[in-house]
Amino acid sequence: MIERLPGQAVNMGRLIGGNQIDCYDNLRMDQNTFGCICVILKNQGGLVDGKHVSVEEQVVFLSILAHHKKNRIVKFYHQRSGQTVSHYVNTILLAILRLHSILFVKPVPIPDDITNPRWKWFKGCLGAIDDTYVNVHVPEADKGRYRTRKDTISTNVLAACDRNCMFTYILPGWEGSTSDARVLQDSISRVHGLKVPIGNYYLCDNGYANSPGFLAPYRSVGYHLSEWGPQSMRPQTYQEYFNMRHTRARNVIERAFGIIRSASFYPI
Repeated sequence: MIERLPGQAVNMGRLIGGNQIDCYDNLRMDQNTFGCICVILKNQGGLVDGKHVSVEEQVVFLSILAHHKKNRIVKFYHQRSGQTVSHYVNTILLAILRLHSILFVKPVPIPDDITNPRWKWFKGCLGAIDDTYVNVHVPEADKGRYRTRKDTISTNVLAACDRNCMFTYILPGWEGSTSDARVLQDSISRVHGLKVPIGNYYLCDNGYANSPGFLAPYRSVGYHLSEWGPQSMRPQTYQEYFNMRHTRARNVIERAFGIIRSASFYPI
């Protein structure tokens, strides 16, 4: 342990004591943000220094999430055991979950005076919802329940975000074979589930029913952005025009998923 301390200190110094570019490239945050996260996790997340691992180094282990690194890569770079890395990654993730009331954005309806060309058509809208698949490892006996229509073994995750790609609600855990509508039904029936105030709504695709609180596009009408192109392919009816405006706004949830979607496989 004593022999490894100089190398561990050098790695920490290069990340949080060096230049901003190195810190951002490795942790996807600048040094000021890194410091703020450490303070919040200490004061409100209950994170404490370990016997040999400081809070700052524990937060650095989140580079696993920042770049989808493997445990064996991180343990070599930081000169720690794989068990140490795994233990503190789980510890810090639990601390972050305790901060959900701080980190989760409260949805704000689109105001009447907004001029944004993407959102001015949807006054009172809270954002968009959709499901995404996250690849997982499951026991052989459970693979049938987690197998999606694309023949992947995944879990179905429902999420909602506002117009700035900030997540406001997430419901993980459903099997990949479960329909999007069933997952949404479960979320709105929970005590602390997805709540939509009267008069507001979320944009959603045709995988969900057009109902109070959820606005879906017209069915059997062109919808996806790739379907709108040159002059000859512009909307010809009010249904097509609505669908074009709808998909341009709802695409915010696809962009949000694109930021966090990982190619890794997680065990259940």
